[in-house]
Amino acid sequence: MTDADKRAIPESARQLVRSVPYGSLATVMRDDDGAPYASMVAFATDQTGKPILLLSDLADHTKNLKQDDRVSLLLIGDLADEDPMAGERLTLQGRLARSDNPTLRQRYLSRHPAASLYADFTDFSFYQMTIERAHLVAGFGRIHWIPGDDLTIDPVSTLLEAESEIIDHMNDDHADAIKLYATQLLQRDDGDWFMTGIDPEGADLRLGNRVARLPFDQRVETSTDVRKELVRLVNKARTA
Repeated sequence: MTDADKRAIPESARQLVRSVPYGSLATVMRDDDGAPYASMVAFATDQTGKPILLLSDLADHTKNLKQDDRVSLLLIGDLADEDPMAGERLTLQGRLARSDNPTLRQRYLSRHPAASLYADFTDFSFYQMTIERAHLVAGFGRIHWIPGDDLTIDPVSTLLEAESEIIDHMNDDHADAIKLYATQLLQRDDGDWFMTGIDPEGADLRLGNRVARLPFDQRVETSTDVRKELVRLVNKARTA
């Protein structure tokens, strides 16, 4: 395996985490049995790539977490493939902890705006997952264990501060460009796509309940970097 192939494995896994809005969360049952318990959850990611969940204290998985914070989160790629078993899936293993960080709330609700109806209920809280390792199945013979540190990227403070302004500017003034990203570069259905997040490796797009991940060809760290990359990508889309 070449060095490029080795780098591509965690890169593919990181993009998959950013591309999927729902997963199956497995926790350890709080009774004496300690049996695994799986439930469907919606999630987003922070700028580093760590999953963010909004959970109710009344749910069994949350009650389990209060006794044992170990979790597993299964993510499945595009189920539209003729054979979903031949597609990508990723199992994250790690620990889930409650967080009051306001940036997590913002990114989660941008990804799942319907959750704003109950996000302020007293029994709901935001949780962040620390990834310890991951298991990627990317097709026949492409099965890899990945260290947790390779699933996240370093935060960039300048990009964190500029994210909201960049997103508002793109959605208000460049909706046509976002549509081109989705339809021409990502081969998604036509519609009024809009941007919900920016991080050093790409942008998150959404149309209704559907989401899409726009990967950048090069890492960005400043507003200027983002502008140059988005201009380059829209020119690429126009010639596609």
